[in-house]
Amino acid sequence: MFGISPSQLLFFIVGLGVFMASISLYLGRRKTETPILVSVIGFFTAFIPPIALIYLLILVFKRDLPKV
Repeated sequence: MFGISPSQLLFFIVGLGVFMASISLYLGRRKTETPILVSVIGFFTAFIPPIALIYLLILVFKRDLPKV
């Protein structure tokens, strides 16, 4: 009865992709040496939301890089 249109689905996926990319970039700067790569991977995980959530949890629980 209340279906979702393809444009709504696309908007959701792109919005989730931008959100995942920005959060991944923030966490990637603190926890990895390649934050851009982490951000790109975060964007593409948004196409499969359960994978995006798992990826985000892995980044959150990863140890921070030592401060130089």
